[in-house]
Amino acid sequence: MTPNVAAAKAALSHIEQDESPSAIRSKSRDFFWYSPLLKKWLDHVSADFVVCPASEAEVIEILKTCYAHDVPVTVRGAGTGNYGQSMPLAGGCVIHMKNFAKVKEIHPGRVIAEPGCIIRDLDRETKQKCGQELRMTPSTAATATIGGFVAGGSGGVGSVTWGALRDLGNIIRLRVITMEADPRILEFRGEELARVSHAYGTNGIITELEMPLAPAYDWIDLFVCFKNFPDAARYACDLANEDGILIKLASVYEAPMAHDYFQRVKPHVTPEDTLVGLMVAPHAMDAFLTFTTRWPGATVLYRSDDNDWPRDPGPVFEFGWNHTTLRALKFRPEITYLQVRYSYPNHLDLIEKVRATFGAEVLQHLEVMRENGKVMCAGLPLVSYTTDARLEEIVLMHEEMGCMIFNPHRYTLEEGGRQMHDQRQLDFKREADPKGLLNPGKMIAWDRTDWDYAKPYAYPGMKAAE
Repeated sequence: MTPNVAAAKAALSHIEQDESPSAIRSKSRDFFWYSPLLKKWLDHVSADFVVCPASEAEVIEILKTCYAHDVPVTVRGAGTGNYGQSMPLAGGCVIHMKNFAKVKEIHPGRVIAEPGCIIRDLDRETKQKCGQELRMTPSTAATATIGGFVAGGSGGVGSVTWGALRDLGNIIRLRVITMEADPRILEFRGEELARVSHAYGTNGIITELEMPLAPAYDWIDLFVCFKNFPDAARYACDLANEDGILIKLASVYEAPMAHDYFQRVKPHVTPEDTLVGLMVAPHAMDAFLTFTTRWPGATVLYRSDDNDWPRDPGPVFEFGWNHTTLRALKFRPEITYLQVRYSYPNHLDLIEKVRATFGAEVLQHLEVMRENGKVMCAGLPLVSYTTDARLEEIVLMHEEMGCMIFNPHRYTLEEGGRQMHDQRQLDFKREADPKGLLNPGKMIAWDRTDWDYAKPYAYPGMKAAE
């Protein structure tokens, strides 16, 4: 296939487009630069043009036109992902969803929205209408879109209670458009959701989402201080296991992380302090304080409902998940991170094994969450980057110890996941994207079903740097 970009762009000129080179470059990028490897591999990547639909009909027209002219299409929301999920490796057209952002219906327990809806705005409307909010959100909820979260995310604030995004019940329905000569509108529920959730838009464009809601509270933000990291990790996990204490976040930051990288927290901690960041429902505070007094090493350092700090630290969830790495990067640009799964029941023992192996080279940042109903830990440790070879060695050593790595230094679905292809997603791509024009280069199995995951995949169709 030889893409005719000029013809596709001209045929779509009646739909809003971003014309300036700087805007096109900006909307061709996400937070891939968290990874020193991805920064080297992807920094030159750019679309040829950006189009901004405002309706499902316009999405269908874009896909039909680009299909006719063999033009690759990459869809994106706010670009807050950091695996390169929305980077247009083969150039072509970027569909930017900023205008396709309505909250369509709100009902008790569920909301129907367009994919470009900013998560914070969606939550604001559901709280006003029915006193409910999304079960889980990324730490970037102020800027991230709901479509981008479902297509590229895995969990977040709320996962300590509700589990991962792809767990049963955490997505109700997805409406998807195929990329064919005559695009089809499909709706998925139940088992079918796995075809397109967390698929990076490689096999269909999500145009409507139906998501479950949970009761909204004026969550109380807290920092609890420990001098001992193992105690802090066990405290956070035990708290998550207290079924009668409703929490939305439990993050653990190994010393000296809070002192070195949390600017507004620094005056209140020492380099020896490990912090636990929490969100607790107001009606659960008495039980929470009772629980905490049972831990002799625990000190409540900050609570948002009784704050005497001269500078408010802001939302505690913006210290957790991927925001932790972002805060560290402001002070040490050589910092990078990993995404580690410490599964029940050996999660705490395995964390200590990793700590004993790497010391300060891999500083622990944990997010407590549920997996198959069991409390476990997701690790987003801060890694002191030195060389590519050492980073790869650190990943391998984690795996040899029994950790599952979701590698944030790869841009493909398989390498960022379980190091194997998802047959459901591949089968649907063959059906819904027969030319392979949707977000090319992100699904190895489309290009190479025999790929050896011992080495990183280099997409052969990546557009050369200009």
